Amino acid sequence: MKPNQTVTYFIIKGISDVPELQAPIFVLVLIIFVTSLVGNLSLFLLVCLDSHLHTPMYFFLANLSIVDMTSSSVNLHKILLTFITGDNTVSYLACMVQFYIFASLTAHEAFILIAMSYDRYVAICRPLNYKVFMNFKICLLLASFCWIFGFIQYIPFIWFTSRISCFSTNIIDHFCCELVPLMEIACSDVTILKTLANTQGLMLYFVIPFLLILTSYIFIIRSIIQISSSIGRRKAFYTCSSHLTVTMLLYTTFIFQYHIPSNSLGSKKMFSLFNMAIVPMLNPFIYSLKNKDVKIAVKRRIRKCKADFCRTIVSSLITMKKKI
Repeated sequence: MKPNQTVTYFIIKGISDVPELQAPIFVLVLIIFVTSLVGNLSLFLLVCLDSHLHTPMYFFLANLSIVDMTSSSVNLHKILLTFITGDNTVSYLACMVQFYIFASLTAHEAFILIAMSYDRYVAICRPLNYKVFMNFKICLLLASFCWIFGFIQYIPFIWFTSRISCFSTNIIDHFCCELVPLMEIACSDVTILKTLANTQGLMLYFVIPFLLILTSYIFIIRSIIQISSSIGRRKAFYTCSSHLTVTMLLYTTFIFQYHIPSNSLGSKKMFSLFNMAIVPMLNPFIYSLKNKDVKIAVKRRIRKCKADFCRTIVSSLITMKKKI
């Protein structure tokens, strides 16, 4: 393709162009994709079906599971299709849609983590007023705000990206449509996009959410320290450990991906893949393995499934006996 031309489609180079690595990469991405979908869907259904988990904390966790399922599907399904069909092209419109949806979901995840940290703050620092500050209406408003603001935030980005008049090439040296690779191949002025990324994107996705979560945990830690019983302190901290682990994982990956200089494109791709695929896959396991309520709920569902299965078998046998 000649420079300074508009494009109708892009060619995605993928994770690696080494032929010997294609099969192992396909298997790895498939395992991550299936594990992420099964894990998040299972956690979402568990929260919906188990009445003991109908609390604000698990309401936000169900929202987080939806985000993780959707965000991993947006990018990973295209990688898998490329391996299967050999077609590594994506239309201009599909590229813009992929970029916008994933970026909006990523922003939404940051906002949901703020809501979850606020929930933990109220639970530990204002336990007597918990049902007042975290009733269903407030939870619904917080979740709705996270969804709406997450998608509104990236409208300026998609608008200015779609106004890029030409590209030096239609080959994106990445495995998905992201803002940075698109700006790298743009031959028109992208100053506004870079300014947005370094101001609005950085502030609304990283700085403000991080500071709000940090503020919540400063109050939480202060309240935990004031608890006289060591068992009480351990129990209070345990209720925050899963959320804290997920938050640290997300922001550590974000820092390495966007804010630590690296001359290696491969390392940038690996951090991007970790953020897009590994983090959504790990989230349900972190909340399951570190949460007693989820473990107990899983055991309840298993016992119920066994009981339902046994009743079905007995009922079938009785029906067969009557017919005979």
